[in-house]
Amino acid sequence: MNTPLPASRSRGSSRSVPLAALTAVCCLLLAGCSGAAASGSDADTAGRSGDRMKVALVTHGGKGDTFWELVRKGADAAAAKDGVELTYASDADAAGQAQLVRDAIRDQVDGIAVTLAKPQAMKSAVAEARAAGIPVVGLNSGIDAWRPLGVMEYFGQDDSVAGRAVGDRLDGLGARHALCVIHERGNVALEARCAGVKKSFAGDTDMLYVDGTDMDATTTAVTDRLRQDPDIDEVVTNGAQYALAAVRAVDTAGSKAEVATFDLSADLVDAVRDGRVQFAVDQQPYLQGYLAVDGLWLHRTNGNISGGGVAPVLTGPAFVTKANVAEVARFAADGTR
Repeated sequence: MNTPLPASRSRGSSRSVPLAALTAVCCLLLAGCSGAAASGSDADTAGRSGDRMKVALVTHGGKGDTFWELVRKGADAAAAKDGVELTYASDADAAGQAQLVRDAIRDQVDGIAVTLAKPQAMKSAVAEARAAGIPVVGLNSGIDAWRPLGVMEYFGQDDSVAGRAVGDRLDGLGARHALCVIHERGNVALEARCAGVKKSFAGDTDMLYVDGTDMDATTTAVTDRLRQDPDIDEVVTNGAQYALAAVRAVDTAGSKAEVATFDLSADLVDAVRDGRVQFAVDQQPYLQGYLAVDGLWLHRTNGNISGGGVAPVLTGPAFVTKANVAEVARFAADGTR
């Protein structure tokens, strides 16, 4: 004969079995959910990592040049927005720049953004990228060369147009004799700007070639030329730092020449604001870097081709003068203009 358990114990035992079971089920469910979430997260991360677009930005910029820092900042901003893995490399030597493009091809990148300051030197490397099925976009320089080289898109200003606009402005300011300083011989963008100035400017235009990698030598060369030819009343440079060097040269030479320049920087904004530099022509380098990376991403994700592959996307020229410099000063202070 079985002896019945006390009622209190029977009730406690009847509750404990379902509670234990329920607890076990919950633990299993939680573990399952946690495991599924972890697995899903790992899978998503792996998927994103595996599908992440790789872009190489290859320029002819020299180290420490503030202009190229702006280009790179714009490219970095677009890469962050688009989830692109971006690498940046530069070499002022054309053969070295071409080799950097070939390095990017070997790295099996998904897109290459490249400057075409010396198009013939880049022709073979660009062709190799295309043969490897890698889309290539141009930026900053080479507006007359990107289509013949088979580049998909181009982002920058028309330097010939910009040069002619500067020549017209010099006429309006009453200048008579301009000295256009080219800091890199053979750079098609710089040559086109000064040629444009000479074409539209009613006065005389002389070219002065200097070694842009040596700022002291550049300043000395401009100083000497101003002393040799006191009739020069306008110095036009092709970069913000060269404009500031020209300001020093004018002072040292005791010249009455004014200074104007292509390109902008935070320091140059101050120089325009206080009248040391008459005006700057801004081609918006931050925008060039941004659009180049974003253009490659849009092509990969949506098949877009900016400009339809037949027209460049222009980022300039935009004149910055004492009258409107305050409008760009805050962006320059942030390091994006």
